[in-house]
Amino acid sequence: MPPKLNDTFKHEFVFTEEQVLTYAKISGDTNPIHVSNEYAGQTEFGKCIVHGYFATSIFSKIYGTLLYPDGHILLSQSAKYIKPIFTDIPYIAVITVKELIPEKSRVVYLNEIFDVENQQLKITGEATLLNKNYFN
Repeated sequence: MPPKLNDTFKHEFVFTEEQVLTYAKISGDTNPIHVSNEYAGQTEFGKCIVHGYFATSIFSKIYGTLLYPDGHILLSQSAKYIKPIFTDIPYIAVITVKELIPEKSRVVYLNEIFDVENQQLKITGEATLLNKNYFN
């Protein structure tokens, strides 16, 4: 069943320190703000922050395995990092169908990540996905 305008999907998740260190190793981004508690503790954040691209990778998980995975292909994704993401804190990703473009077999989604405890918006952006299965 194809998505409809304003459909929403929610997914709760937590990033762990181990995941962040693995991402740092794989990506090569070993900036101390992400991997050094001593360094990060002296910054405005007070502790290590999750890599921005790693944080937004939760959307890839959602689109690739949880939400309409059959034929969904990511074409573009933007992100605005409003507040830092930390490890061991519950977050919720909220995906909302913003636009349907049937003639191009595309769906545009609003992507948001909120802190579960205080509902503070952490990341917002958009993604455009191709899915010919929905529009044929």
